[in-house]
Amino acid sequence: MVLCEVKLDSFVSSNISNSTLTNFNNAMSLLRQAGMKAVVRFGYSWSDNARPQDTSKAWMLTHIAQLKPYLQSNSDVIATMQAGFIGIWGEWYFTDYFGDKGVVSTQQKQDRQEVLEAILSALPASRAVQIRTPAFKQGFYGAVALTANEAFGTSNKARVGHHNDCFVANSTDFGTYQNVAADKAYLAQEGLYTPQGGETCAVSSFSGWDNAQADMQKLHYSYLNSEYNQDVLNSWGRNIEIAKRNLGYRFALEQGSYSNSAVTGGSISVSFRVSNNGYAAPYNARDAVLVLRNTVSGTLYQFKLNTDTRKWTPSASTQVSENVTLTSVPAGSYTLLLSLPDAAASLKGRPEYAIRLANSGSLWEAGTGFNALNHTLQVIGN
Repeated sequence: MVLCEVKLDSFVSSNISNSTLTNFNNAMSLLRQAGMKAVVRFGYSWSDNARPQDTSKAWMLTHIAQLKPYLQSNSDVIATMQAGFIGIWGEWYFTDYFGDKGVVSTQQKQDRQEVLEAILSALPASRAVQIRTPAFKQGFYGAVALTANEAFGTSNKARVGHHNDCFVANSTDFGTYQNVAADKAYLAQEGLYTPQGGETCAVSSFSGWDNAQADMQKLHYSYLNSEYNQDVLNSWGRNIEIAKRNLGYRFALEQGSYSNSAVTGGSISVSFRVSNNGYAAPYNARDAVLVLRNTVSGTLYQFKLNTDTRKWTPSASTQVSENVTLTSVPAGSYTLLLSLPDAAASLKGRPEYAIRLANSGSLWEAGTGFNALNHTLQVIGN
């Protein structure tokens, strides 16, 4: 995954140029070719000495409207989008128009919410937007964290996640938290359903590995910027490999039980347990698909399973059990496989976008993006 930061400072009081829009589109195409996705942020200023720091709400909304078709057409390779736009680095703190240094009026708060909701409208409903501090989301959508019943819906509350650009900088992460215990409890719940990520920014007595690991696990981090802050990341030593392995989801097949035979048009029993040893679960929808591959012809028959991989909870195991009707499957011998493909039609058949189970051994098929279940099914004609 790539952090894609797009600078808009040349367009503070004018339309975004066609060349900038084309460059963004080309960058997304390169990511698609490379089998990668982006965390996207737009901003006007990338230096604390730069002026202006951002632009008016009216121009900002104009720019977001200009970007909408490009965000829509490239949403397949946008993992999530950070709210950005407002203030230096798009971090919503040092601003010219929206309340500066954390002093925000009622009108400026409403203006910020309007910008956020314009971004949400510019993206497909399948994508979330991350906001800089929990206080902003709580101010817009209430102090109560997302519940399981609200999660993964299309409401604005369900589609707003969190990014922390001063992760473990100190006990409050340089003002990210107002009430540390309460805010972290809030984010721990939100992180089960929305994207949580960010970057480190300063070495401190709080930035060591033990605190970092504890927060990544508790708050369900899916990513960290590997480029910044290098002093902090280097201080973790070899533990950085643990972070790389556990950020986001890490699924492994624990056990499985499957029917040995079935008649054509009949059903089979499928039951398996998957552990998630990552810090988080997928935050974008993704199917689990049972694949039957004929051992002679190689013909594939695929059946979507009735499970939501976004609910394969971190630090837990999930049991998937159901009967699958073998519609249109002719008699023959079949290898069983599990596919966890990308939801986008443009990427569904690309193995580099499929989830690889973390089991040792030879479950993964790099050429297909399937995970072998090490079971053969006989379908018998009736």
